[in-house]
Amino acid sequence: MLSAADNDLLCRTGPATPMGQYFRHFWQPAALASEVAEPDGTPLKVFLLGEEFLLFRATDGRLGLVEPHCPHRGAHLFWGRNEECGLRCVYHGWKFGVDGQAMDLPNVPAGSAYHQKIRLRSWPVREAGGIVWAYLGPPEAQPELPAFEFARLPAEQRFTTKKLQDCNWAQTIEGALDTSHFSFLHMPAPGVDSNANPDAPADEKRLRWIREDPMPRFEVLEHEVGFVIGGGRRADGQLYWRTAQFMLPNHSTTPSTLPGENYFGYSFVPISDEKCWVYTYVWNPERALTADERHKLETGHGVVAEVGPDFIPLRNIRNDYLIDRQAQKTLSFTGVRGVAEQDAMVQESQGPIADRTAENLTATDVGVVAFRRSVMNGARSLAKGEAPSAAHHAALYHRRSGSWFAADDVPLDAVMQERFGDARGLVPARG
Repeated sequence: MLSAADNDLLCRTGPATPMGQYFRHFWQPAALASEVAEPDGTPLKVFLLGEEFLLFRATDGRLGLVEPHCPHRGAHLFWGRNEECGLRCVYHGWKFGVDGQAMDLPNVPAGSAYHQKIRLRSWPVREAGGIVWAYLGPPEAQPELPAFEFARLPAEQRFTTKKLQDCNWAQTIEGALDTSHFSFLHMPAPGVDSNANPDAPADEKRLRWIREDPMPRFEVLEHEVGFVIGGGRRADGQLYWRTAQFMLPNHSTTPSTLPGENYFGYSFVPISDEKCWVYTYVWNPERALTADERHKLETGHGVVAEVGPDFIPLRNIRNDYLIDRQAQKTLSFTGVRGVAEQDAMVQESQGPIADRTAENLTATDVGVVAFRRSVMNGARSLAKGEAPSAAHHAALYHRRSGSWFAADDVPLDAVMQERFGDARGLVPARG
C-alpha cells in the first residue's frame, strides 16, 4: 500500500505538482491527427495534465498549440476564425500564428510596441504515428520525439485511436501492467470455450493456460527507459511467457502477441486528475493491416474499445457498461462485452482516484510496484534538480513485447533474447 502523500504524488499531474513537472519533461499525446486534419478547420480544445490548450492546423498545414484565451480581453479563441495561416479572435480581430506571435492587431496604433510584444503562449508539437504530440516542459530541456515502432511505420501498417477513461491515469496503466487479471476478468464463463464467446481475446489453448494458472511466475527486467515485466504460466510441460513493456512515464505494450500477430500499445494521458485518454495503437512491422483487421479495430475489437465520434466508449460507467447478467452466468466472466470495456469497468470502479492506502498487494502485483517505484522516483529526483534521462533516449523506445514458450528453468532475459533478439525487447529501427 501507499501513504496518502505518496498516493497524491503518484496521481496528481497538474502544473504545480512533482509528477506534473515530471510528465512535462516528456512528449505527450495531445490529440489524434485526424481530429485536426483540415487546414483552416475547427480549432480543437485540448485538456492535458490539468491545463487547457487550443490546437489548430493553419492554411499551410502547420500545427499550433496555444493558450486558449485572447490576451486582449480574454475571449476564448475556440470561437475564432482559422484563416490565412493564423487564428483570429472574433471579439476585436486580434490574430495569432501557430507560434503564438501576434500577426494583426487591427485596433492597435501602427507604432505601438504591442505589435512586437503581444503573443500567446505556445508549445512545440509534432505529428507521428497518427498522433499529435506536445511538449509542455522547459524549452532548454526539450528532447527528441520517442521512437516508438508504430510511429515510424507507414500508415497502412498501423492503426491509432483513443478512448476516454473516467479515472486517474495511474490506476489505468496499473491495470495494463497486471497480467495476472487475465486469468479472471477476460475469461469466458466457467465451462465456456473461446469459440462460443466472441469477445474471448485469444485461442482456446492460450485461454486454458491463462485460466488454469492464476499465479504466474513474474520477473522484471529494468532498462534505460522503463522495464519489461514477464509472467510465465505452466503450459503443458513448459512455461507460456507473456511479456509487456513499460516505458516512462506513461506508455505500455500488451503481452499476448506471438510471431506474425499484430502488436498493441498504449499511452495513458492525464486530462485531469480524475480523467484520462487512453491512446491505443496497433501495428505490424512486417505487413499492412488487412481490411478485415482494420474494420474490426474501427468498430471495437479486443483491447480497442468501441467508441462514438467523441471517443467515449459506447459501454461506459454512465450506462453500467451495458452489463448483461445472463451473459455473465452463461457466456463471459463479467457479462460485459469487450476487453477494453472490461478493463475500464474494474479500473473506474476503484473510484476517480484509487485509495492505495487501503489496498493489500500480493506477489502477482510486482509490475504495479515496479511502475510506481519508477515514476515516483523520477518525480522525486526531478524535484531535487535531476532531470529525467529517459526523455533524452528517444531511440530506446523502439521496443516490442509479446508471448513465447520456454522450459521451466529458462529466465526471462533468455526468453526475451530468443523472442526478440534482445534481452529487453529493443529492436533496431529500420531506415
